Parts: sequence; C-alpha cells; structure tokens
Amino acid sequence: DEKATKGPILLFVGPPGVGKTSVAKSIARAMGRKYVRISLGGARDEADIRGHRRTYVGAMPGRILQGMKQAGTRNPVFLLDEVDKLGVSFQGDPASALLEVLDPAQNDSFVDHYLGVPFDLSEVLFICTANFLQNIPAPLLDRMEVVDFAGYTEREKLMIARNYLVPRQLMEHGLSTAQIDIPDEAVSEVVSSYTREAGVRQLEREIGKLCRKVARKIAVHEVERLTITREMVDDLLGRPKVHPERAAREDQIGVATGMYYTPVGGDIMFVEASIRRREAPVSTEDGETPSRLHPAPVSLILTGQLGDVMKESARAALTYATNNASALGIPMHRLDGAMEAHIHVPAGAIPKDGPSAGIAIATALVSEMSARPVRRDVAMTGEITLRGRVLPIGGLKEKVLGAHRAGIKHIILPIENDADLEDVPEEVRSQLTFHPVSTLHEVLRIAFAEELPSDSVTVEEEVPAVVG
Repeated sequence: DEKATKGPILLFVGPPGVGKTSVAKSIARAMGRKYVRISLGGARDEADIRGHRRTYVGAMPGRILQGMKQAGTRNPVFLLDEVDKLGVSFQGDPASALLEVLDPAQNDSFVDHYLGVPFDLSEVLFICTANFLQNIPAPLLDRMEVVDFAGYTEREKLMIARNYLVPRQLMEHGLSTAQIDIPDEAVSEVVSSYTREAGVRQLEREIGKLCRKVARKIAVHEVERLTITREMVDDLLGRPKVHPERAAREDQIGVATGMYYTPVGGDIMFVEASIRRREAPVSTEDGETPSRLHPAPVSLILTGQLGDVMKESARAALTYATNNASALGIPMHRLDGAMEAHIHVPAGAIPKDGPSAGIAIATALVSEMSARPVRRDVAMTGEITLRGRVLPIGGLKEKVLGAHRAGIKHIILPIENDADLEDVPEEVRSQLTFHPVSTLHEVLRIAFAEELPSDSVTVEEEVPAVVG
C-alpha cells in the first residue's frame, strides 16, 4: 500500500550548541534524501505556514510549500528550526497552523491557501528543534516524538575538539599540524576554565583564538612550531573566565554541600546555616512574653535570592529538625523562641529555586543546631517532607558530573533516582560512591563526620522507609 509509509514527526530538544541541526542534516545524508531547513524563530503570521489567499497583491505560498518546491521531491527531510520561538500576533497563530502540517493522520491533504488544493506531506520526515519544551503549545507537542539532547560532558567535549574542532580551526587559519600542536591537556584547560556551556560553540571560538595567536607568532617569525601547554593557555587567552566551585578544604559545622542543575551543566553549591540568640525576647500579639509551657518557635531568616519552593524546603527542614530534636542530638536550649536560624545560599546575586536542595538545607541546619561537622567530600540532592522522607528529583546526570568535577567523592541521592545513574558515564561512576536514601536520618548518618547519638530514637522507627 503506497499510503503505508508515514513520515514520523521528531522533536529535538536541548540547549544551544549541542548539534540538533547538525544531526538533522546527517539524517538526511544517511537516508539519501534532500534536506530542507526553514527557521521559525520570530515567525508570527499564519500566512508564513499556510500562504496568502490569491486575492491579495503579492500573495505567496507558505514556507512549507516553498520548501517542498526547493527540495523538488515528495519525501525530503524537512527541518523546522526553533519551533519554540514562534510568536502570536493579530495576523494569526502560526503554531496553530502547524497542527495540520505535523499530524501524520491529516497532512496527506494539507491545503495551502495559495495553492487551494490538497497537497500530500505524509512522506516528509519532519524534524523540529527547540530549546525549551514549556514554550511549545500542548496540542503541538502531542503530535511529536521528543528526543532529548543533553549537554556534553567534559570528556565528550574533549573528544569532539580533538576529532573535529581543532582540525577545522587549523584549516580555517592556514595552519598545519607541523606548525601547531594542541594536546588534550590544553583543550581540557580551555573547556574547564574558559567555557561554561552545554554545547561546543564557545569552545570552538576559544580554540580559534588560540590558533590566531599562534599564527601571528609564526607570521612575525617568533616561532616556527609551537606545542601549547596548559600553562601557555593562560598567556594566550588571558585570565580564566569561569570559576567553578571546588569541594571545601575541611569538614565544617553548619555548611552542607548541595548540587544544582542548569541547562549548561551542573555544579555544587554550599548551603550555610547559622543559629544565634536574639537580643530581645519575642512578645505575643497582646504584648506578653510567651511562657515556658508554650515557647515560641525558632524563627527563620532566608537569604541568597531563594525562590518560593526553596523557602518552603527550608521551613520544612526547620520543622523536621525541631520536631525530632532528641533523635538528632539537638540540645533543648537551641530550640526556644529566643533562637533565630539563618540559612544562606551563595552566590547572593544568582536567583535559585527548586525543591532538590531540601536535604542539604536540613543537613546544614541539624549540623549547626547539634554542633556536628558535615563531611567535606559528600554532596547531596533530594526533596524532603515534614516526616523526613526523601523524594526524587531531576537532572541527576548533570548534578553528578558537576560534583565529580568539583572533587566530591560521595553522592547522596533519593532511592527512587537510583535507576537514573545509568545515564552517568562509567568513568565518572567508577570514581564516586553513591548512597541511595529514603529518609533524612540515613542522610545525616552518612553526611556527618561524627556518629548520630546511638541511644536516640531513630527516625526510621517513627516513619516507614520509602522503597523506590
């Protein structure tokens, strides 16, 4: 049956520079099909997709049919670039016009306003690219098969640079391997100290800059051949632009190491907690100082540009710590209403949000209140509940890679995220120790340099462990 072949609709989602457009071009080359690309970034007119009616002066067919005319074939690989950047205006909604194009059940009779008769698009392989899924309307997203493109690890960037970027930049700058040698250690220095990105565009620009510096030295006869060492990178490119966090030098009381995710990769962050006694006693609404029978709760201060979800995590951590004080070895004099807990997450200029710092906040708080240091080589991620359960989070691969780069040796993660460790490269996994946990008591037992009090009631007896 000639109608049996329907072209699939793929959506490549990922940060800029990870090769979504390049992969689409490679698919066309591998299948031996024509390749057509149109950019939808900023398109805000329905006629861009579906064409103008012929009654208008200057009427044209839409960009879909123009692309088909350019391909000259019924089954090209058709790339719709930046589909999440479509705009809406009084001329109509182009995202709604795409609904018919990107539905294999309907696009065998796509009607362009200019053409006026059905046109068969069912054999076309449509590939869309986007940076953010949340910017794509739900009915449009429902028609597409999502393929996630994750950011590259440092090792992957090194391999890409060695096999593709360095040879291409040498050719573009008229250099040969007899004149310049850029070994792996120099490329690694450029990756870690001069770029902070998911893709490799900035890395290629920095390698190009290295090549230009060396080409100038050769042109003025300063050198005939140059091997770039790690130390020479600083001289040629200037001072490093990126300063990733490093693991703390020593175990500290009130400081826990958390992990965070960004589209350009993960990193570690330090959560700091401090307890102090306020100057004046807290008074109630009627002006009376609270009695010893009904003490006021410990007040909480949050700084570091924390979002609403992160603030809620901090409040949950404080409630857990105060309600389980005896089990956690926290002295009672740290819990009266005259005490004030301050939680700060550097860097103060960067907004932060999300629930995954919950166990790091709780660990820093319990550490400060019980005066027990937190191990410097442990980083943690996970959401907490008031009962001390640890809930799963997202972005584990990027977080683990960032922690490994920072020199962390032990990772505490929710037990339900244990399966996600398959995404972490084997060479990183083999150098780290992972601790899947289901309760906060397990977290504290691993994170503290000293043991929890052995004669205390354990939290696991109060709360059943969550099995992922």
